[in-house]
Amino acid sequence: MNPQLLLLTACQGLFLTNNVCFIAINGLVGLALAPQAWMATLPVCGYVAGGALFAPLVARHQRQWGRRRAFQFGLLTAMGACALAAWAVSQRQFGLLVLATVLAGYYNANAGLYRFAAVELVPAEMKEKAISWVLAGGILGAVAGPNLASASKQWLAEPFAGAYLALIGVALASLALVSLIRFPALPQAAPGAPAGRSVRELARQPTFVVAIMAAALGYGVMNLLMAATPIAMAQCAHPFDSAALVLEWHVLGMFVPSFFTGSLIKRFGALPVMGVGVLLNLACVLIAMSGVDLMHFIAALLVLGVGWNFLFIGGTTLFTQTYRPEERTSAQAAMDFCIYATMTVTSFSSGALVTTGGWTWMNVGSLLPLAATGLALLWLASRRRTEPA
Repeated sequence: MNPQLLLLTACQGLFLTNNVCFIAINGLVGLALAPQAWMATLPVCGYVAGGALFAPLVARHQRQWGRRRAFQFGLLTAMGACALAAWAVSQRQFGLLVLATVLAGYYNANAGLYRFAAVELVPAEMKEKAISWVLAGGILGAVAGPNLASASKQWLAEPFAGAYLALIGVALASLALVSLIRFPALPQAAPGAPAGRSVRELARQPTFVVAIMAAALGYGVMNLLMAATPIAMAQCAHPFDSAALVLEWHVLGMFVPSFFTGSLIKRFGALPVMGVGVLLNLACVLIAMSGVDLMHFIAALLVLGVGWNFLFIGGTTLFTQTYRPEERTSAQAAMDFCIYATMTVTSFSSGALVTTGGWTWMNVGSLLPLAATGLALLWLASRRRTEPA
């Protein structure tokens, strides 16, 4: 840990405050404003779809402007999007709300690169711990996000409209912090030299493909269940404060393990830690299918969070082995595009599944991507044993 990394960790915490608040309120606001119930999670879907849509543009801005200016622009975009969302809710305009969340996706894709920027602030041998420490900043989001959503629910006449205004303040605080960080210049190819391998060439590496697949599907399953949780709990007659409590425990499960995940990866390797992440996700599904009491939701989402942590940090660490310095922005954009595209599908699916098939069947549906992730990890581990080079 150093002062620059500490500031970036705080920015990550404020980013997760935004994300958790979005997850807590967007599904319920969507349910109140959407013409059809199955469209309830479209505002959640818009946020991650925007991340996929803007990922290539974010990579270009990072390469042209550098880390700090690109991160600053992302935060300014977040402020504008939140102001538009507050207006949309106040006017009960569902389509405008979805548009606002799509625009906020630029910030989502931009701040998603904090974990890669962390690697650039420390010596190479500390990259696993740097990724873990920055993601540990999400603990702030675990506490602040749900409580901010609850506290600001009735600020304006329309429920939750005030929460979007509160998030403008969160983005402003993050803008002040990120402006203090001195990021090293991103490596550039020498004039006349090749700009690095294309994404198609990078994708010929099995490790590249499996790292992206594990991170994307792990994030997708987590998002599928998390986005539907406030709606599922409302269907089961749980009050919003209970849903906020469940999300708080879930996000703590996502980020508290970050204090030791990096050390586990350094000791045991990324693949074993990611394998445990798959097993924890399976445990989440079993708990969720065993009942719908408050403690069932808390336990399931807590275990889901820890499983996501192992898969995401493991996948990110594994991924950093697959590209050269001058290829980092295009490679990182490819990974995040796949993650956000997967989350777009699961965000939309969660609303349709939970309002038509119910909580249990949605959990059953998550078993397929979990099985695919587990098989991919076993295949890569087997390949590495037979071909050590």
